[in-house]
Amino acid sequence: MALRERLRRLAQRPGSADIGPLQAVVAAAGRREDDVRALDDAALTAAVAELRGTGLRADADLAAFCALGREAARRTLGERPFDVQLVGVLALLSGRVAEMATGEGKTLAGALAAAGHALRGRRVHVLSVNDYLARRDAEWMRPLHALLGMTSGWVVQESAPDERRAAYAADITYAPVSEAGFDLLRDRLATDPDELVLPEPGVALIDEADSVLVDEAMVPLVLAGNTDDDPTPADLAASPDQPTPTDLAVSPDQPTPTDLPGFHAELVRRLRPGRDYTTDEEARNVQLTPVGAREVERALGGIDLYAPAHLPALTAVNLALHAEALLHRDVDYIVRDGAVKLISESKGRVALLQRWPDGLHAAVEAKERLAASPGGEILDSITVQEMIGRYPVRCGMTGTALAVAGQLREFYEMDVVVVPPNRPRIRVDEPDRLYATAEDRDVAVVEVIAGAHAAGRPVLAGTPDVAASERLARRLRRVGLDPVVLNAKNDAAEAAIIAEAGAFGAITVSTQMAGRGTDIRLGGADGADRDRTVGAGGLLVVGTGHYHSSRLDDQLRGRAGRQGDPGGSVFLTALTDDLVTRYAPGQTHDGPAGDDGLVTGKGAHWIAGHAQRVAEGVDLEIHRNTWRYNHLIGLQRADVLAERDRVLRGDAADALMRDRAAAHHRELADAAGEDAVAAAARQLVLFHLDRAWSRHLAYLADLREGIHLRSLGRGLDPLVEFNREAVPAGKRLLADARDAAVEAFAALPPDADLSAAGVRRPTATWTYIAHDNPFGTMDDRAFRGLVAMFTGRRGRST
Repeated sequence: MALRERLRRLAQRPGSADIGPLQAVVAAAGRREDDVRALDDAALTAAVAELRGTGLRADADLAAFCALGREAARRTLGERPFDVQLVGVLALLSGRVAEMATGEGKTLAGALAAAGHALRGRRVHVLSVNDYLARRDAEWMRPLHALLGMTSGWVVQESAPDERRAAYAADITYAPVSEAGFDLLRDRLATDPDELVLPEPGVALIDEADSVLVDEAMVPLVLAGNTDDDPTPADLAASPDQPTPTDLAVSPDQPTPTDLPGFHAELVRRLRPGRDYTTDEEARNVQLTPVGAREVERALGGIDLYAPAHLPALTAVNLALHAEALLHRDVDYIVRDGAVKLISESKGRVALLQRWPDGLHAAVEAKERLAASPGGEILDSITVQEMIGRYPVRCGMTGTALAVAGQLREFYEMDVVVVPPNRPRIRVDEPDRLYATAEDRDVAVVEVIAGAHAAGRPVLAGTPDVAASERLARRLRRVGLDPVVLNAKNDAAEAAIIAEAGAFGAITVSTQMAGRGTDIRLGGADGADRDRTVGAGGLLVVGTGHYHSSRLDDQLRGRAGRQGDPGGSVFLTALTDDLVTRYAPGQTHDGPAGDDGLVTGKGAHWIAGHAQRVAEGVDLEIHRNTWRYNHLIGLQRADVLAERDRVLRGDAADALMRDRAAAHHRELADAAGEDAVAAAARQLVLFHLDRAWSRHLAYLADLREGIHLRSLGRGLDPLVEFNREAVPAGKRLLADARDAAVEAFAALPPDADLSAAGVRRPTATWTYIAHDNPFGTMDDRAFRGLVAMFTGRRGRST
């Protein structure tokens, strides 16, 4: 390691880039401030335009841009960026992730960096985590961009195709990550170049970068479609009408309803845990016992459940069992407006458009006795990581990047710049308090909140899930306190709730605070009681148990002490928390608990921290494993897209038909004209390419699901076995699609309407996010052994 790198690591936190050169540029920008302030608006805009040809490569050009951007923000927004905000701007312009604490002005820094990237001649997509932030930030920053000579726009879920096309044509476009991904998928099904919405990718500037690039990296964005015979979302009935068993003992001559989720949901609902089925220690797998299998077989008419002929029935029962035993209402999902709404584990809010893989999602809907939502045929999908990887330039900002610096470098080749706060942080983070049981901890949490409230101090209590937030709220109300609850059931009001969370004496109970997009200001939204609130000690953050990632803990802590405000945080955890029992099972600790359940032994505290580290390690390994599978799929997709682009924009399809079906091509051309034949050839080839890719995706999904069991029995590597079969299938794909298109072309009669060309595309399409299977695909489930591996690295505490 070079001496300079060693010295940097000694002076700064490991994993962060040196900010010294960036601070020097900001200092140079400060020396230009008076001169820039003397410019009128037109002269300022002209001065920015003069920088377009420089590429902002030299430090002097960067300093000039920072000075001009600072003055433009002062004039249009009434905000003069701090020096540290300009350090964040320069970090983003260098293609890094800027770690900036909550309340330090990431939105303004991102807007200036977006303008700087646009000056370099690239279109910039500022990618946020939801519609609200994309629209808010675009409208907020539009005057700034206009004074800098830039055009800007925004895309949200309701945007029409023409509105999307116009927004993406701007220099800077604000959009949720999901919408940019869905537009990409829709473009990949375009049959005419004029239908395309997205331009060539330029710069991705990612808000909440750790959430997008790590937590949600492997989540697939899905484009699904239906044919004339398939139901669309609007076609579905209000409630399912499915027969259910009245008793487990069904007559052997009764037909087996293997395709009815409602039947299987009712069946497994009558099974008894422990006797009929068991779950593993990590609650990621559930399996029938011999007793339970016999009960199910009797209910299904006396079949042999494990015979190859009854694999569909076994699959359906397992899905119903997983939905019943492993997925919990108000923890993993809520029911709202007659539909299952998934809850994002990393954000604690409803995950819009998100669903589990079709079979599991239908099983959960049946469990809740709801109408089945449409699954349709998957036309294409792409993971968030693959989508971000398309951009030649990537940068991002967040409050908690350093903890995942290694992953950002491993998966995206991005370094982290830790930007210091404008004012020194004076928040007091108390040591964790560990309790023997969750009941002891919950009693202590109420006492801590009540004590702070008595002094008028605002309190933000973070909980791991919806159910826990509502339990805590009930406890607080029983002792005469009146909390406001922010969770996935009422997230529509989140901005108003957060705006008042810093008011004098306020009590707010919330699930995860990551990506909420609104600062908590002491004294409330208008700051009327700021002085009294400061005098009471500022916001107190109370964590009721650790999250599965230390970053989520830090994001909660970061809500207190913004911009040098007073504040504090304390986490109260229990040895019976799910995190500990799942990821550190069987660990023993030293020292008894006190009368109040408080455990002070170092060994016990080590176990609690160790459980979180194990959870982070398992998540990372699953991410790596999933990436390995998707890497091959991405390479195959690239080949298909290259072929598709040649067909869409050129005459590759017509040339194929002239070569492979020359006589029929001449016959059709004589009857309908060269242009009509070329258009028909294009439509046929595009259709069969898209059809082949959709079927290939389905094949790969089935292959991956089954390859683990097949390879396990022979002691082989599942990934190697997957590649062994997936690679040849991918190589055949283009040839098979061309053959099918040529065959269809040869069957076209000369007097047919060639505009249709025999193509039957989906009559409706819709998009959704396929939430990772909570107990994993077959290969992911192999990682349950990681828990034992990680926990075995240290002997038990004594």
